[in-house]
Amino acid sequence: MAAPSPGPREVLALSPEAECKAPTSRSGRRGLLWRLRDKQLRLGLFEISPGHELHQLACMMQAGLWAATQVSMDQPPRGLPTEEDFSEVLIQAHEGFELGTLAGPAFAWLRHSLGLAEEDYQAALGPGGPYLQFLSTSKSKASFFLSHDQRFFLKTQQRREVRTLLAHLPRYVQHLQRHPHSLLARLLGVHSLRVARGKKKYFIIMQSVFYPAGRISERYDIKGCEVSRWVEPASTGSPLVLVLKDRNFQGKTIGLGPQRSWLLRQLELDTAFLRELNLLDYSLLMALQHLQEDERGPGSSLVFCTVRSVQGLQSPDEPGAQNRRLLPDGPNALHILDGPEQRYFLGLVDLATVYGLRKRLEHLWKTLRYPNRTFSTVSPTLYAHRLCQWVETHTE
Repeated sequence: MAAPSPGPREVLALSPEAECKAPTSRSGRRGLLWRLRDKQLRLGLFEISPGHELHQLACMMQAGLWAATQVSMDQPPRGLPTEEDFSEVLIQAHEGFELGTLAGPAFAWLRHSLGLAEEDYQAALGPGGPYLQFLSTSKSKASFFLSHDQRFFLKTQQRREVRTLLAHLPRYVQHLQRHPHSLLARLLGVHSLRVARGKKKYFIIMQSVFYPAGRISERYDIKGCEVSRWVEPASTGSPLVLVLKDRNFQGKTIGLGPQRSWLLRQLELDTAFLRELNLLDYSLLMALQHLQEDERGPGSSLVFCTVRSVQGLQSPDEPGAQNRRLLPDGPNALHILDGPEQRYFLGLVDLATVYGLRKRLEHLWKTLRYPNRTFSTVSPTLYAHRLCQWVETHTE
């Protein structure tokens, strides 16, 4: 499946160099008290600072993204993305590397539709502060980063995964228009990075499901199966932030009360969409945060508030607006669902694995290797059904 690729435009980037120097701006000047508070909220995360093996890569990503975002700020989106917007490739040359922006105008429109200011996006991903790293429990060889404010998640991807994401991007945008409260992770950018004449690396940027992370107590990655779905929990008092898996959640339930029916319906809509794209091996990310006394009940503005739409998307009166809910009045509302006692952060991620020949052969091998056990490599139809069934069984 070929990725859309018109002739790339090469631009000499006027941006900070790759030494991670902060641009002169209000967002770059942080006081001592702010920094101390920020350090406290980063417990369990590690700054990618000088000496870290990924420091040079992170610095190049920051300088490149600062310049790439400046392009969309200088040329803001006008109307819905066109076919040319979905296929545009912009190459910007920097000292020692070049950064490519794939489908840049389409992603700029998507960020605008989510109410995300380009200035905030640039400040979070640019050289204003170090990227953060956490120990991933994923079996992939990808590198994972968080922006310094933990609002955005960056992940390296293989070329075939990027091609899949770009091929499905127009339908992804249409799905979010039809279902503005979808559980699908909000993909905000796809980029390539090449050092000198080396091999291209690809990475994506998405809105972090686990934001704001300050009071989150548990994190899970759910696939609805059992093989390789256990993580040894961190010892008591350990600063490590681990994402646990299905078998770690055994014996627990997700207490949603009246919100349960909305979640089951939205998960059905989203997994049906992924099934149509022939995708599998995606995960439902979930995190738990205990609600404080003033955040519970009918008097809480976090639980009961007026319906508000995502900026730029359909209003409830327009055709195709489906399965809306009351959104909490706070950041990252699309990924937050409040129950009577707990706040849940929920989002579907890893949307780039196609059920092709390689996965079909893997399915046959695992059928022999794990008889009478459930594993992740199954047909998209079974995968979607099984994940919905898991959520239905574990919610009340």
